[in-house]
Amino acid sequence: MTAIAMITGATVTGYLVVRADHSNVGAAFAAAALPGSRAMTVLEDAREQMIVMNTASHTMHIVGAPKLASTASATAATSTSTGSTGSTGSTGAAATANFPPPNPGTAQSTAYNMMASFGFDPKTQFGCLDSIWSRESGWRYNAENASGAYGIPQALPGSKMASAGADWQTNPATQIRWGLGYIKSDYGSPCNAWAFWQAHGYY
Repeated sequence: MTAIAMITGATVTGYLVVRADHSNVGAAFAAAALPGSRAMTVLEDAREQMIVMNTASHTMHIVGAPKLASTASATAATSTSTGSTGSTGSTGAAATANFPPPNPGTAQSTAYNMMASFGFDPKTQFGCLDSIWSRESGWRYNAENASGAYGIPQALPGSKMASAGADWQTNPATQIRWGLGYIKSDYGSPCNAWAFWQAHGYY
């Protein structure tokens, strides 16, 4: 849409066509009320300003985009594991990242809050623990498979978890406490256990 201002005076008549999306439209109409030569000066200034702005809008380009800081960090983990059935070596690098606390009241939240008492930094180790137990049991306290593995950490047999509490069959916190103790004693950290799990499909 355009607006046309016509300026008439004793010695000069002028026309200025302006686009309605420019702020100078008002200046054009205001200039129409001014005497002849002064009006043309105002209109000419407005026209030059519009030309500059129009040129600038067609020559702008993106020179770059800001880079976002990454919270991910890689840690190399090497451990030797000794299990109840013998000695198993596990070596591997596990990528860890800062992990936000899970929703309160969930088994994941219980584990996250319990990890520090086992010497694990939950911000960097919980992601590995979650990767294991999500695959093993889906964080279900009553998960059971045909081999007899039971609970969130899939203890085999499940009765092993009785060492952490008599309510091992129904209490996620008891199962998690046992599972974190198992990981600490056999792998040193959840990320070491996850590296082993990735190589073997179990831990």
